[in-house]
Amino acid sequence: LTRRKENKLNAESLKYTMTRDHYDLIIIGGGPVGMALALALRGSGVAALLLQARGVPEKTEDMRPLALSHGSHLILQRLGVWQALPEVTPITTIHVSNRGGFGRTVLTAGDVGVPALGYVVNHHDVFRAMHEALQGCGVDYLDGAQVTRLETSTEQGQVEFQHGGVTKLATAKLLVLADGGRLSGQVEGVTQHVHEYHQWAVVARIKTALPQCGVAYERFTPDGPVALLPLGEYFALVWTVSPAAAQEILGLDDAAFLARLHDHFGDRLGNFVDASKRSGFPLALKYADPVTAQRTALVGNAAQTLHPVAGQGFNLGLRDAWELADEVVASAVEVGTPAMLARYRHKRQMDSGAGRVFTDSLVKLFSNDAPVLRSMRSLGLSALDCLPPVKRFVARRMMFGARG
Repeated sequence: LTRRKENKLNAESLKYTMTRDHYDLIIIGGGPVGMALALALRGSGVAALLLQARGVPEKTEDMRPLALSHGSHLILQRLGVWQALPEVTPITTIHVSNRGGFGRTVLTAGDVGVPALGYVVNHHDVFRAMHEALQGCGVDYLDGAQVTRLETSTEQGQVEFQHGGVTKLATAKLLVLADGGRLSGQVEGVTQHVHEYHQWAVVARIKTALPQCGVAYERFTPDGPVALLPLGEYFALVWTVSPAAAQEILGLDDAAFLARLHDHFGDRLGNFVDASKRSGFPLALKYADPVTAQRTALVGNAAQTLHPVAGQGFNLGLRDAWELADEVVASAVEVGTPAMLARYRHKRQMDSGAGRVFTDSLVKLFSNDAPVLRSMRSLGLSALDCLPPVKRFVARRMMFGARG
């Protein structure tokens, strides 16, 4: 029995052993975007190393919902991840309203001829499914690898990291930062722009008196948007409030919290009858300019971190990973060269910029109580609801990005 345990441990350790010290690609950051990039390179002949600072988190550590667009659903299918997700709830309708105004817009899957506009999943479930898909797929994958330094030359990039108490070095033709921007300060030529929204997002699972029927609600208020996304028998709540209000809300007992949420959202779903443990985090717009530098590319939250309104952030990051993998495979011997990075940067420029402007404009336009703007918002939502071609245009951009 002891020998069998030792053999199992040795087999497990082989999965996390570097087979070389020079690669075509080193991915720094093993969240879902970094793992998606690694999975997209399977079977391509590209030698890749994925470095993840953390181990696999427990489910109770991260209950964040992910709103996946129809386009992201297609990407995860192609990566072999979709079928492994244990709980997926389709969004067939999106209901957008403005508190204190008469206008509203309803988008349906039938408007654009797809089975669902999007899907809601648990962040941890996506992480776990990707982690399992990476086992034995030809990508070197190190858990608990903390990158401390990176540098580049015209020929290659070099990464220094701690793993198992040992300092190690690895080089590659291209370094990809998928670490949320932690190391972007070490990349020469890249500037990080930050705009604080002075808002927090409070997240929880909510049960309502009326059952969810595949409808996602986005309700704009002067304090910020509140979203209720269908997730199993519950709704995943993303409630944007001021920092002071967030601390107050997080301190309420369940009954007081549900009453306050009902007063804020309205009676469209009846009473709010149950709530999970709540958590909150501050919101800001962060983006890198440019998203490439010498032998380096930034993807996901390292390239741009968006406000959660309209649920575009993760979908944008997933498209970053997919299109970078496509460019790497197509480039062959050109991996990491200025020409290859210029093509990738040009390819992502419209999608990233449009997503950033779209979400930032929604926050600025709807998170205030100016009477003139309130009337314009109501008229705009009503007009959008009466123009099917415009609704299809908006829906396709939300599903597939700026290029539709």
